[in-house]
Amino acid sequence: MKYNFDEIVDRSNNFSAKYEEKKKKFGTDDLLPLWIADMDFKTAQPIIDALEERARQGIFGYTYRPESYYEAICSWQEKRNNRLIDKSMISFSPGVVPSMSVLVRELTESSDCVLIQTPVYSEFYDVVENWGRKVIENPLAENEGKYTIDFEDLERKLAMDPKLFIFCNPHNPVGRVWNREELKKVVELCIKYHVIMISDEIHSDLILWGNQFIPSVHACPGAEKQIITCLAASKTFNLAGLQASIAVFPNKELKEKFDYVWKGMDILRNNCFSLVATEAAYKYGEEWLSQLIPYLEENMLFIDSYLRENLPQIKFSIPESTYLGWMDCRALNMKQDELNDFIIKKAKLGLNSGNSFARSLEGLMRINAACPRSLLKQALEQLKNAVDEYSAKKSS
Repeated sequence: MKYNFDEIVDRSNNFSAKYEEKKKKFGTDDLLPLWIADMDFKTAQPIIDALEERARQGIFGYTYRPESYYEAICSWQEKRNNRLIDKSMISFSPGVVPSMSVLVRELTESSDCVLIQTPVYSEFYDVVENWGRKVIENPLAENEGKYTIDFEDLERKLAMDPKLFIFCNPHNPVGRVWNREELKKVVELCIKYHVIMISDEIHSDLILWGNQFIPSVHACPGAEKQIITCLAASKTFNLAGLQASIAVFPNKELKEKFDYVWKGMDILRNNCFSLVATEAAYKYGEEWLSQLIPYLEENMLFIDSYLRENLPQIKFSIPESTYLGWMDCRALNMKQDELNDFIIKKAKLGLNSGNSFARSLEGLMRINAACPRSLLKQALEQLKNAVDEYSAKKSS
């Protein structure tokens, strides 16, 4: 079927954090929210159909996870990424961030350090610091909006004996799809220094421009023994509110440590809706995804073109993946707090502040482009009007 991503979906009765938490997040309801990473698009029709059918059954008791659930996950990974997953090494979790949090808790001690690459989404800091562990940063190198890995610094940081390295593949917010050579170097260094990698691959289905996603476990010989992979259908199919993800382990020892925590909290099962939605997504959602990707690509091109023509002060890095864009506003010469205030109060937009992705950053913002193009156009026009007014006042 043909999907209409230009459709404006009324989310006023959707209990949407993106919309209903505007005042909590930004101090006002009077803005267009393009922040939290979910989409303003309806999900694939087969997923909606499966959920409706499940709801009509009228009984919502404890949910058994059938073999077909695992088969759907494994078939999707094999078809799209040529990855063969051992079903016995899959564990359930309510989300990728909860998975990372539990892994930090169980695989480190209070005096340990955990390595991350910045800028990266703020939960990477949270899952480390909330357990009293110390963050070590390996800042990505930037050259005119293009981000790469500083391997010399990475090796120095790995030599500091972090117990874990949380890796974002593909990367949020800079949108990089790490290539085979980069992955090989990263994983070989982890092997050399005996550091377990947690590979967050939640955006791995949202690959733009024909780029090739490579699972971290395919980086080099031995990688599969060094890496825990976190996956979910939630970003791909806009199912985050159903709270279901998986972690794939290299051995039983690590898996049992992870499972022990969830067992202790009696969090062992999918809810009845996440089960059918995940299975339907992986079995029947590919047609929807194949139409979504070019729409996201056009949205990214639209942002880039609009800014080049109307707001050359703001640079945009067209991402290789995800629906999240990284905007460089440093030419506006504002401190980050001033920029945040300007975006909220003058442009009336809800974006993510750059210094939540790296605490030393100034002048960058993340924009969520997974919305109808008319909303994106409205957002950019509001930004242009605000910048024009600001520039006029400065020059007067």
